Amino acid sequence: MAKTVLVINAGSSSIKYQLVDLGSGEALASGLVEKIGEPIDGHYKHEYKGEKHELEEPIKTHADGLKRVLGFFKEYGPDLQESGIVAVGHRVVQGGSVFPQPALVNAKTIQQVKDLAVLAPLHNGPEATGAEVMEQLLPDVPQIFVFDSSFFFQLPKEASTYALNKEVAEKYKIRRYGAHGTSHEYIGSVVPGVVGKPAEGLKQIVLHIGNGASASAQISGRPIDTSMGLTPLEGLVMGGRTGDIDPAAVFHLIRNAHMNVDEIDELFNKKSGMTGMTGYGDMREVDRLISEGNEDAILAMDIYIHRIVGYIGNYTAQMGGVDVITFTAGVGENDNNVRARVCERLAPFGVKLDKAKNDARSKEPRIISTPDSSVIIAVIPTNEELAIAHKADKIATEGKDSYGNVFKK
Repeated sequence: MAKTVLVINAGSSSIKYQLVDLGSGEALASGLVEKIGEPIDGHYKHEYKGEKHELEEPIKTHADGLKRVLGFFKEYGPDLQESGIVAVGHRVVQGGSVFPQPALVNAKTIQQVKDLAVLAPLHNGPEATGAEVMEQLLPDVPQIFVFDSSFFFQLPKEASTYALNKEVAEKYKIRRYGAHGTSHEYIGSVVPGVVGKPAEGLKQIVLHIGNGASASAQISGRPIDTSMGLTPLEGLVMGGRTGDIDPAAVFHLIRNAHMNVDEIDELFNKKSGMTGMTGYGDMREVDRLISEGNEDAILAMDIYIHRIVGYIGNYTAQMGGVDVITFTAGVGENDNNVRARVCERLAPFGVKLDKAKNDARSKEPRIISTPDSSVIIAVIPTNEELAIAHKADKIATEGKDSYGNVFKK
């Protein structure tokens, strides 16, 4: 019999979902719920066997949205029970130091996820709510939290510890937690097979570049460093986030612009990055502006590439070399210009890109460097949903997690 896992990714006003077939690794069905709790009509999209079903209606709460989603499965397919559903996996951005591993959903773990919202205020609350609702809607199916921060909980202390007053750091749990960990772990595990090299001793840099962007350094599949920090704000330039910035900019804006904490939070997380510099967070629009000679867009792209190359140099030095650099996520998988510009900057170190392979559109894992390149350059589509599904299935099969929580029907 087939085995499937329903993967839920709940945001503050949206829900993404995917029913993953554990046998084939394919998505049997997927969908999106948007504009939850907004004064305008919400939007649903459910896709199964190539057919798209869409609906516009008010969506007051996440519970309303998820009830409608389960209705779509009954009406348009596939039937969840007939598909062999064994678990629901919930993506959670921040597990802090509480959750180095996935956890079964129960009243205690839901509250813990809510408490950790202080480290991810835009994400953890809705993610806990989504699990709470699904636990009620599918009470006989194990619900599992899978944390984005778990992979980077393994970071060496020299990489995870800030040079902050020790007492303050310990009291307020301030350390580098990272994000996109599920994606970085998945890509790191796939790379050896794609490039034909043993995982043991393999030095790799993974560039997860989308609207949110992060880099990681890995040796033998274990994380050595990552660009995101206490929150997803730190690191690379992103669609709406600044990435690395002098923390004293906060003091400056408070004293001189008389901005409050919430205003600065929104400025740094939503109104900066490519959006703040060009007016667009979508890299396709930025590319269009560049083709038109827009100087703001040209500078923004220069900054974007500069930051990526800087992290590659940093991580190469930290690892004592690099064997593979992998591009993944929306921009990494689809923007050949970004890939080309990054590799052009690395050319003095022997990195050689195969232009035809880089320019070709493909959804398959592939190597885009030449055989004589000093570093293998790869493009591998990420599949966080599949990784979450496998982690959820493991706990559902065992009926317990590593914290002593047991699933009871």
